[in-house]
Amino acid sequence: MEKLLNDLYMAVIYQNRWQVYLEGLGNTLLITACALLIGILIGLVVALVRITCAPRNNFLQKLGSWLCGLYTTVIRGTPVIVQLLILYTVILASSEGIVVCIVGFGINSGAYLAEVARSGIASVDPGQIEAGRSLGLGYGVTMRRIVLPQAVKNILPALFNEFIALLKETSVAGYIAVRDLTKASDGIRGITFNSVPLYLAAIIYLVFVIGITQIQKQVERPANKSQVEISDF
Repeated sequence: MEKLLNDLYMAVIYQNRWQVYLEGLGNTLLITACALLIGILIGLVVALVRITCAPRNNFLQKLGSWLCGLYTTVIRGTPVIVQLLILYTVILASSEGIVVCIVGFGINSGAYLAEVARSGIASVDPGQIEAGRSLGLGYGVTMRRIVLPQAVKNILPALFNEFIALLKETSVAGYIAVRDLTKASDGIRGITFNSVPLYLAAIIYLVFVIGITQIQKQVERPANKSQVEISDF
């Protein structure tokens, strides 16, 4: 017990090492939040392009569908750490590591969220679109005011799952010299020569995942209730 307390003291309190964890946690949350926003934007655009270009009646539709398919195939088919290293050493070599992480994780997340958004939009009854068009609404207005609000209910579970996965994936940010929570903990482990910092990092990740899961339940509850009321009606 005395050894454990001493290890905790050396890993957290000694020389204010708790500040290192706090800095790493801040970078982790910043990367996760910004990358998720970029991923949602990219995913929504790609999903709408693929749905709009589905008929493939002309060259532009074929090109748009092909480019979006190529993007999702390449990004989903290669490891995220390889993508980060390419961005860090070639494409964004002059940028800071945290910027590279935000862009890299955002692009990677967008490929997965594109399929999530596409399936969510496709799950909406096509009659909803026809009803909107019959009222004189344009395609864009119909998608924005009728289809997307209904699709969000179907997308929410997968979106929160992607949020959790993205939070944990940021643990590889240390490969490009970014001090995230994992990198900070491993650095302290290398100084103290004990595994307590890694256990603390695991606990912090677990607490945040549990918190996100609880938020997900609270957000999904009103949506599920409204769906039940509609079905009963």
